[in-house]
Amino acid sequence: MPWTVPALSILDLASIAPGQTARESFANSVTLAQTAERAGYRRVWYAEHHNMATIASSATSVLIGHVAEHTDSIRLGSGGIMLPNHSPLVIAEQFGTLETLFPGRIDLGLGRAPGSDQTTMRAMRRDPSSSDTFPQDVLELQGYLTGHTRIPGVQATPRAEGVVPLYILGSSLFGAQLAAQLGLPYAFASHFAPDLLHRAVQVYRETFRPSEQLAEPYVMAGVNVFAADTYEAAAEQRAVAYRARARSMIRRGAGGADFTDEEIDAFLVSPNGRHLTTMTKYTAVGLAQDVRAYLEDFAGEIGADELILAHHATDIDDRVRSVELVGEAVAAPASR
Repeated sequence: MPWTVPALSILDLASIAPGQTARESFANSVTLAQTAERAGYRRVWYAEHHNMATIASSATSVLIGHVAEHTDSIRLGSGGIMLPNHSPLVIAEQFGTLETLFPGRIDLGLGRAPGSDQTTMRAMRRDPSSSDTFPQDVLELQGYLTGHTRIPGVQATPRAEGVVPLYILGSSLFGAQLAAQLGLPYAFASHFAPDLLHRAVQVYRETFRPSEQLAEPYVMAGVNVFAADTYEAAAEQRAVAYRARARSMIRRGAGGADFTDEEIDAFLVSPNGRHLTTMTKYTAVGLAQDVRAYLEDFAGEIGADELILAHHATDIDDRVRSVELVGEAVAAPASR
């Protein structure tokens, strides 16, 4: 009997396609979340990135609020807020506000990466050593959200009546160990950093300590998805999306020169280009049943409690269709 596909959620990068505006990207995010809500997905998360021309989710909490206004029940949150970029008090105020406005629907995923390059870090007034205090900052933030402040005389206002659950995001053993120590759910970024997935999940489960928020380990993992009505369409969507990512990588080192599809394909099989292939190791491509089978196998390998799917098709209609197809396939009775 195959492993049953666990709960499904979505990571939406609020991508800005060529020729598109950020406003159109936000409209697409609303459409995607509404589709996910109808299709039975558990949550949609948005990632904090800065100084990236193709990603519009930099003001993550603002985008969460916007999408929440246009949906009814699906959980929404950050995947994640890069806490070293902010003071814990400010994030507690933002997410306390969101939970007050949209009770029972807000998640707070936390990471310690900058979500940007070194120059952008300086522009954000970030201290390069700020990631060293990430564990203490998580505890400070948790104190504000629960009304048990660790800073005498300082409270986060508004503080929501409901719980804002915390999640630790990571792609290394550090995040796994911290999530286990604090008794928090752990989300591994296997959609772009797959190397340590199995070891990190093992460390997390072996060292987990129960907490007020969580009694048992809870593992989430990222998977890239291209589902379509034909295998050829899904394969072409993957090719277009990964060529675009490769072009972005090359432009950063080549002064913005453009390249043909043939040149990009040659790059992707070169030693330098294979890095992108390695990053996207966990990618499901094909018809709905193909993707379901892939997700069953992937979840079974690590005992995942939830999968975070990044539907990467460039065109929003293709992306929406991918969300629908996978939702329908997973909701259908499993074949035995």
